[in-house]
Amino acid sequence: MSTAPGAPDRFGAGREVLAQVAGSAGARVLDGLADIAPDLARLTVEFGYGDIYTRPGLSLPQRQVLNVAALTALGTAAPQLRFHIDGALNVGVAPDEIVETIIHTAAYAGFPAALNGLAVARAAFADRPDVAYVPGSRRIGPALTSDQRYECGVAVLRRVAGPDAEGVVESLADIAPDLGRLLVEFAFGDIHARIGLAEKTRELATIAICTALGTAAPQLRWHLHGFLNVGGTRMEAVETIIQMASYAGFPAALNGIALAREVFAERDASADESS
Repeated sequence: MSTAPGAPDRFGAGREVLAQVAGSAGARVLDGLADIAPDLARLTVEFGYGDIYTRPGLSLPQRQVLNVAALTALGTAAPQLRFHIDGALNVGVAPDEIVETIIHTAAYAGFPAALNGLAVARAAFADRPDVAYVPGSRRIGPALTSDQRYECGVAVLRRVAGPDAEGVVESLADIAPDLGRLLVEFAFGDIHARIGLAEKTRELATIAICTALGTAAPQLRWHLHGFLNVGGTRMEAVETIIQMASYAGFPAALNGIALAREVFAERDASADESS
C-alpha cells in the first residue's frame, strides 16, 4: 500500500491494533479476502482499526464489549461475533463479562439473539485452553418474588433515570400496564441488577445495542441520559456511536449522533435553567 507524503499510515496503525485484538487471526482476515476483495480487507484495517480503534475515549476492552453487545443484538454476524469474542479475551475482558454482555442483550434484542450469542461464546471458550469459565458465578442471589423483582427494578431505574424513572411505567398505564411491570421486573430487576457488569458498562453496551439495531430511537435517547446519569461522559457516548458505523453502518451511526446532539442540548438547557 502506498501512502502520500506526510499522510498518516492508516493501514500500518490499523494492523498494529488488529494484532493486539486478534493476534494471528488478524492476518487471516486479510488473507481470507485476498482472492476476491483485497481492497475490502485494506479498508477494514484502515477504517475499522486505523481510523476508529485508534481514537481516544474508549479502551480496547470497552470497544470489544461494545462489539460483542452490538453483534449479538444484530444476530446476523456470527463469524464476526466469534472474532470479537476472541478479541475481547485477548485484550483482557473476562469470560464472565462476555457472558453477561450477551445475557444483557436479551432485554433489548430478544432471547433468540442472546441464545445464539451464547452458542458462539461457548464454542469460543471451548477452543481456548487459556479460558476458565465457571457458569453461574454472577447470579445475584436467591430467587426473588415478583414484588421483590419489581422493587429491585425500580431501584435500578431510579439510579439510571433519576426523577423520570416512573415515567417508564406510567407511559404504558393506558394500554399495557402489565408490560410496564414486566419491563421493570425483567429488564431492570433481573438483568440490569446483575453484578456481572458495572452499571456504566451496561448503559454503554445498551447505547451500542440501540444504535446498531436502528429501530429504538426513544430507547436510545433514554439510555443516553441514563449513561450520563451513572457517570458516563459525552465523549464515551459519542465514541460508542461512532464505532457502530463499522458494525451497523453510517445511517445507524448518524441517527445515533443526531439523538446524542438532542440529549446533550436538553441537558445543557436544564443545567442553565437550574443555575
